[in-house]
Amino acid sequence: MRNLSFGHTFVYKDDVDTDVIIPARYLNTQSLEELASHCMEDIDVNFAHEVKEGDFIVAGKNFGCGSSREHAPLAIKASKIRAVIAKSFARIFFRNAINIGLVIVENDKLPDETKKGDKLELDLDGGIIKNLTTGKEYTFAPYPKEIQELVKAGGLVNYTKQKMGVK
Repeated sequence: MRNLSFGHTFVYKDDVDTDVIIPARYLNTQSLEELASHCMEDIDVNFAHEVKEGDFIVAGKNFGCGSSREHAPLAIKASKIRAVIAKSFARIFFRNAINIGLVIVENDKLPDETKKGDKLELDLDGGIIKNLTTGKEYTFAPYPKEIQELVKAGGLVNYTKQKMGVK
């Protein structure tokens, strides 16, 4: 059985830093709902109101640059985004995203050929992204098996609990 996801896109440029993903003025909260309600608001005031479960963020290079705070991928995940697809990711953001179970995919062509609202199909197991709006198809290297398991478990903490048999 293939791991398929469908959703619409929110498209951003290069160098989206963690301070615009979740502005620093909201870092004093641990509420995931509160973080989600302010996600992306400094570059897209409508994001929190328009995003639907299963949607995608598509961006240029160096997504998640800036500080190493885990709040940024947490805010995105709490927004019910299915995956972030970008040309490249800041390394600490990449690791934080994987650690919390946020799906992130690198592809250097899709961000330039996608518009806000395009409908995507993501096949994580097959390494294929289809833009159902334009009919174009893109490939990426699927995660190694261990990373797939970690993401499917919902992140490192849940994965570790499962491996240890802890509830």
